[in-house]
Amino acid sequence: MLMSIDERIASVFPEETDIPEIFRIGKPIIQKEYLIDGKLRTWKGKMHKVLSPVYIRKAKGLVRTVIGEYPLLTRMEALAALDAAIHAYSNGRGPWPAMSVRERLRHVEKFTTLMQGKKDEIIRLLMWEIGKSWQESKKEFDRTIDYLKSTIEAVRELDRGSMKFVIEQGIIGQIRRSPLGVILCMGPFNFPLNETFATLIPALLMGNTVIFKPPKLGVLLHYPLLRALKETFPPGVVNTVYGEGRSVIKPMLSSGKIEVLAFIGSGKTADILKSYHPKPHRLRSVLGLEAKNAAIVLRDADIDKSVRECVQGSLSFNGQRCTALKILFVHSTIADLFIDRFCREVEKLKFGMPWKKDVTITPLPEPGKTRCLRDLIRDAQRHGADIINRSGGMTNKTFLYPAVLYPVSKEMKVYHEEQFGPLVPIVPFDTIETPVRYIIESNYGQQASIFGNDPGTFSHLVDILVNQICRVNINTMCQRGPDVLPFAGRKDSGGGTLSVTDALRAFSIRTIVAARECNGEMLRQIVKVHRS
Repeated sequence: MLMSIDERIASVFPEETDIPEIFRIGKPIIQKEYLIDGKLRTWKGKMHKVLSPVYIRKAKGLVRTVIGEYPLLTRMEALAALDAAIHAYSNGRGPWPAMSVRERLRHVEKFTTLMQGKKDEIIRLLMWEIGKSWQESKKEFDRTIDYLKSTIEAVRELDRGSMKFVIEQGIIGQIRRSPLGVILCMGPFNFPLNETFATLIPALLMGNTVIFKPPKLGVLLHYPLLRALKETFPPGVVNTVYGEGRSVIKPMLSSGKIEVLAFIGSGKTADILKSYHPKPHRLRSVLGLEAKNAAIVLRDADIDKSVRECVQGSLSFNGQRCTALKILFVHSTIADLFIDRFCREVEKLKFGMPWKKDVTITPLPEPGKTRCLRDLIRDAQRHGADIINRSGGMTNKTFLYPAVLYPVSKEMKVYHEEQFGPLVPIVPFDTIETPVRYIIESNYGQQASIFGNDPGTFSHLVDILVNQICRVNINTMCQRGPDVLPFAGRKDSGGGTLSVTDALRAFSIRTIVAARECNGEMLRQIVKVHRS
């Protein structure tokens, strides 16, 4: 006899014997090592216990899985990491920034090879540490490797271009890109591998030295790469810190010696981090922050295609993506049909543990997240919205079944706030000005999706939206990729642009060597024999 959705949610967590052997986490990982100045140092102080969002059913009830522990470093270790990075950079005269691009590429290529050898271990930790499905964890790892390889090729192309000379008004010059100094890289918990290395590797390839702090959720999955970083890069070029932000991040930024903050996370945290720096005008920031991406489903939209894209766009990896569709505007003439089919598709989504084949909805890693989402649901209900899908919003510990809310209005918190979880607010509209005004007045400006078939309407909407957001998606969900395309945000959704090529520009600055044309032969001789 098949179980109902409610019964399956109530028994969503497994017994130990239900977990396939290949996906078992094994003994807890006790990480006592951290990398500073090319040495793996052993920590003997306080440790932080890492708990998985996955519970295990035992005789005494549900027990949360302990994955391992990592060091809670102090101000002293943080400043030691900073000193190591400063010394390795040495005002641009250190071995790494002074190294040829070809040599730096060889180091990164070696690291990429070593990283590929840790694939299975990293994917397993991604699953257990943040609850990401096996398919999505594998996709994140493979995408990261592809990103590294694409970045290597982009640097080669950039280097070839920098060898050329330009001649204008009797002046001959060579334009190149130079490093900025010490970079602090901090990635997000939802893409802790990909988003971290999407900033860390470009920063390194451009000749900067780096201090890397993993996100609070998603730390141990980087542990398998610690030795590879040590073996690949010269001392001080890559340094790692772990611990509470006030203990390790504040002293480094307060020193004024960090040149670039590469941070992906909440705007509130970004504001706090930037406030620590004593010379904010000198601190460059590359930020990927919140978004409240809207879908606009027009009256002539293909219902089936729109529903498929909106379900995937709003609920893949529990909706825990900055690029997820966080609110849907549906024309009132098709709202009933759209909602009926949307809820049917939601019911088809597989939910359960990360190792389950084709699973979409999994346990949530953030502490207290299910409670926060339930609060948003109750607020919406108080202001007139209903949960319109069967079992929507039902919880079990760290698990929350998707809730589709309708009709949503501006009096509700979920209308304005980024839920970053499996809640789907749907707003009916009669005139296109309703979703357009929402996007204009929103604090966020990352992306939007438009679903319809009329070229005239698309033309009108696109011309309005490109001046409010950074990407307009036509009949497809919002997303970051492909990684060769620019990824940016307006308003409170970010600062700086990331992509394979844009990241290289973000972590470097254009400089020029210039001389009168009569010195051209000398310049050519310098370049010819690779003296500079």
